[in-house]
Amino acid sequence: MYINERKNLFRSPRGTSSPYFAMAILLVVVVLFAVVRAFAQGEIWPPFVPTPTPTRTVNSFVIEGDTHFQAGNLDKAIESYRQALVLETNDTHVRANLANIMVYSSYTMTTDQERLDRLNEALEVIDLAKQDSPNNSEVLGVRANVLSSLSNSNLPQAQREEYRNQAESEALIAIQLDNNNLLAKAYYAEILMDQFKYTQANDYITQARQGDGEQLMDVCRIQAYIYEMFGEYNLAIDWYKKASDIAPNLTFLYNRIGVLYRFLGQYDESRYETALEYFAKAAGLNNQLGIDDPIPYMAIANTYIRMGEAMIASRNAYRALEINPYNSDTYGQVGVIYYRARNYEGAILMLRCAVMGCTAEQSCEAREDVPCESDIVISPLPLTNTTVLYYYTFGSALAGLHRPGLDNNCEEAAIVFQKVREQFLDNDIVMGIVTASENICRINPDEPVATELPSPTPAGTPTPIPTETPMFIPTLTPRP
Repeated sequence: MYINERKNLFRSPRGTSSPYFAMAILLVVVVLFAVVRAFAQGEIWPPFVPTPTPTRTVNSFVIEGDTHFQAGNLDKAIESYRQALVLETNDTHVRANLANIMVYSSYTMTTDQERLDRLNEALEVIDLAKQDSPNNSEVLGVRANVLSSLSNSNLPQAQREEYRNQAESEALIAIQLDNNNLLAKAYYAEILMDQFKYTQANDYITQARQGDGEQLMDVCRIQAYIYEMFGEYNLAIDWYKKASDIAPNLTFLYNRIGVLYRFLGQYDESRYETALEYFAKAAGLNNQLGIDDPIPYMAIANTYIRMGEAMIASRNAYRALEINPYNSDTYGQVGVIYYRARNYEGAILMLRCAVMGCTAEQSCEAREDVPCESDIVISPLPLTNTTVLYYYTFGSALAGLHRPGLDNNCEEAAIVFQKVREQFLDNDIVMGIVTASENICRINPDEPVATELPSPTPAGTPTPIPTETPMFIPTLTPRP
């Protein structure tokens, strides 16, 4: 008989262990051990529990804001400082810096209302700092600066005087609390200059320059301003340049240097080219930062007008309008440039939008946007010390192009001139221009006009303003 020895005849067979099964168990044990260890060390978290992220500190936002400020991007600097205040609402130093940056940013605004809104924001910020630290010299000095800027805004005379008096008081208290507060002395010098107290202003700016004062941008800027008011334009330029050396990316400093060089161009035409260089530098900085700012292009256009280069002036003015086609003030500035370039038809279209407002179709016509693919409605600018130039230039252009029996230019001009007379009757220069144009149209200012200026054009749904527009640096010497 044959017996298979592999069969187990006398006991139940037992399963033999598989080496693969043992390896799988060992692997599971190792993985579980690693998971438990990582959980204990906080490297992994249970499901449905959010993973913690690093929390930014106040100092990180302040550093970020200072970096943006040094780069010349004031809006981003303001945003960073505001983030810092979200974390630390009672930090008076951060509030003081934020208020000062807001004042600087107001210098880059193109309309009176924009400047006033930004300065009122700055006042709110510094008022909160004063509530927390009423005897802080830094806070009071900055508040004096904010109030001084408000006193030079387009406000009623009584309100401007009130702001100036408050600014003087705050600056004096700041100096009494800390005689080494050089910025407070500089701000006080600026206030005194605006009050025509020239000797005292000179004394305080001299004190502000002591020690490390000349390393402070505001001290240099205010010294430049004082020289400018004294008519010492070359010295003013030198000090604005010192200020720009300290803060090399603040475009309003380069714009101011350019304006002074342009003024000196009437005595030395080579100064016009230097002015253009500084305006182009401001435009270049804006281009690097992606900032849409029409001011340098307006300045370039006005410089070319003085050089007799009407075509290049118009091109740069139009470039400014491309950057900001939503701003009524831009239409006014471009209109004045067109008028000086003797493009009277274009000037009327632009100035009508600024003075009387215009529909989307009219704004397209002014910009020569054909076919009209935008829906940009322009509201009229109120008559102020700043905008009166647009009003009487508009009236003058209408009167100059009047053709009896063919248009109603003189009727429209009469409405504009009546508005100007109501507010500027005591201004001999303005009235001289108005009277000359009224004589062309044979307008009798004593006779009431039949109609009033149209009501502001309904704006409807606001058109979104693009956040970034490609810019170019204009060619300064070649002609188009």
